Amino acid sequence: IGMPELLVIAGLALILIGPKKLPDIARSVGKTLGELRKAADDLKGTISEEINTIKDDIPDQTELQEALKKQFLGAEDAEKGTAGKKSKKSKKKNPAG
Repeated sequence: IGMPELLVIAGLALILIGPKKLPDIARSVGKTLGELRKAADDLKGTISEEINTIKDDIPDQTELQEALKKQFLGAEDAEKGTAGKKSKKSKKKNPAG
């Protein structure tokens, strides 16, 4: 809003509200706007803190995922190794086979 628009709004407010009530209303509007700004800043701060917390947790999740992947692949390799040994034993037991 530019200066001409503010002057028009102030003129209309002066005409509609009157010169006696205008300062009180302007004061209450100013307080309300200040409270709204403070609430918006608090909300932004809270959201920023939560985002930073999530960003800090992401590397931990990646490390956990890698550890689980290694553990799973290790278990899979161990299972393949025991399965191969079992098949060799079964071949030795059945000489006619």
